[in-house]
This record gives sequence, structure tokens and C-alpha cells, in this order.
Amino acid sequence: MADTTHPRRKPILARVDKAWLALIAALILVAILDPPQFGPTVAFSLGALADTAPFITFAVLAIGYLKATGAENVLANAFVGRESRMILFAALLGGLAPFCSCEVIPFIAALLAAGTPLSAVMAFWLASPLMDPAMFSITSGQLGFEFAIAKTLAAVGLGLFGGFATMAMANTAVFTDPLRIKPQVGGCCGTQAPFSTQPVWSFWTDPTRRKVFSETTLENAHFLLKWLTLAYVLEALMIHYVPAEWVATFLGGEGLQPILLGALIGAPAYLNGYAAVPLVDALLQQGMANGAAMSFMLAGGVSCIPAAIAVWALVKPRIFVAYLGFALVGSFVAGIIWQMIA
Repeated sequence: MADTTHPRRKPILARVDKAWLALIAALILVAILDPPQFGPTVAFSLGALADTAPFITFAVLAIGYLKATGAENVLANAFVGRESRMILFAALLGGLAPFCSCEVIPFIAALLAAGTPLSAVMAFWLASPLMDPAMFSITSGQLGFEFAIAKTLAAVGLGLFGGFATMAMANTAVFTDPLRIKPQVGGCCGTQAPFSTQPVWSFWTDPTRRKVFSETTLENAHFLLKWLTLAYVLEALMIHYVPAEWVATFLGGEGLQPILLGALIGAPAYLNGYAAVPLVDALLQQGMANGAAMSFMLAGGVSCIPAAIAVWALVKPRIFVAYLGFALVGSFVAGIIWQMIA
């Protein structure tokens, strides 16, 4: 008798993107609980999206170009030579890598399989989730060019701190035998090493690369649109409903406490590197200290789920704890420096 069973389909809610679901839920709640605020919330969000549109456009086109040309392949050059040189260039270039979260794992696995020191990998791990061309564009458009530059420098500094600290403690019990298993090259984005070919700058002459450009551009446009729309709605609600004095009390003012709280709150509360930008903008308007804003974004960026999974999947828990420790300490120091000069 023929098997008439069919694979059980996921419930509709399980198939809906969580960001869009959260956005719809937030707007429905506002419409039900505070109808007069629904119109201003939507208007604020659409206006913010319109203001950010040039930066979004540049970001998605830049990522599409980098992907289609294979420009990310030049990152392989950062991981050759002396260990100190590897750390330096890994930190400098880590923030420029336009990898999606699933590509980070095979990229790092390829490095570890090739015998790259953990110190250089740690420098790349720490710097990579904090800044990339798209995030720089969005951050400079919302929080200012100076903040975007400062965050970029902090990302590099955090990578250098973690990389050289790992190198200094390489022979201790924490950092010996760091890998869960022997790393294999491969992952959800393909089995080929991400740095196996040379960049092709005139990508439009190759139909396959043109397809990569169009698919990457559309994918990232959707990604940025959903997260920034959700973030702008939350920003509008935060400005309207969260008393400014609360923010000023806990995250404002002088001293080390707001900066430390920014790092400690940022680590577990982070939504997404792009969505965090409008939320931090709203918090700054309500009295958040500049140093706390910086520590919040740095600690949250390193500990966000895609970045953390890339580390957890390949190394033992003690290395993962060290990774988070470097993030918290580095973001706290960067927050102090930014507080002094901002």
C-alpha cells in the first residue's frame, strides 16, 4: 500500500519572519491600546526610513558589488606571515568583511584548518561583527560620521586587544587545545573556501556574478528594510512611552557606571547591529551618555546571536567565555575613551 503521509508543515507563525512578525504585533498593539499614537508612529517610521534611504541604497549596492567581485577573498592575505602581523591585519580587515552570519563559520573553519593561530582568528572574530560597509553607512547616517569612525576604530582596537591577549596567553590552560573538533571547510553558504579565487572587479561580464549581485542586493535590501523598519517603530514608541528621566538616571551622566551598564545591558539585549542604531539614537535623545552608547553597541555587536554562534560552533566553552570577556572589557574601555573625547 502506498505511503500517503506527508511531511508535517510548519505552522504559519513559524514560517513568518520574526522581525516582520514583531513589527506587525507592535503596530497592532499600538492601534488597539493607544489609537491616537498609531498615526504618529507610522509617520515617524516612514520619515526615518526616507531619511535613511540613501545610506541603505549605498549599503546594499556596496555589499552586492563586494560579493559579486569576490573582493572578500583579499582577506586571506591578512592571515600570512608573523603572528603579530596576522593579528594586526585581521583586526584591520575583519570589520570590512561583508559576510552573512552563515558564511563566518566556514571562513573561520577554513582558517583554523589551514593552521592559522587562534590569536589572529580571535582578532577577526571580535572586529568582524562590529563594522562593515553597510553598518558604517547606516551608523554615519543616523548617529553621525564621527560616531561611525569612532566605532570603526573601536572595532579594530577590540580585535587587537583580543588577538594580542590570546597570543600572550596561548600556552595557558585556557587557550591550549581550543577546538571542539578538527575544523572542516564548508557550511550553509557552500563548501568552497571563501578565499579560493581572485577578485573579478568587472563582475558584470560574467552572468553568474551578475546573478550573485542581484540576489545579494535584494537579500540585503530586504534584511535592512525589515530590521530598520522594526527599529524605527520601536524608536518612536521608546521616545513616546519611556520617560527620558529613566534613561538619564540609569545610562546618563558622568562616571563609569553608565558605561559599565551600557556594556552589561548591551550584551544580552542586542537585537541586531543595524536595528541597534535607531534605538541608540533614541536613547541618546533621552539622556544616554555617549560612552554608554558606545559600550552598548560594541558589547552587543560581539555577543549578538550570529556572531556568538560562529565562535560557539568551533571552539570549546572556555574559549567562548574568553571571547565574551574580551568583548566586555574592550567595549568598557572604548566607552570610557569615547566619553572623554565626544
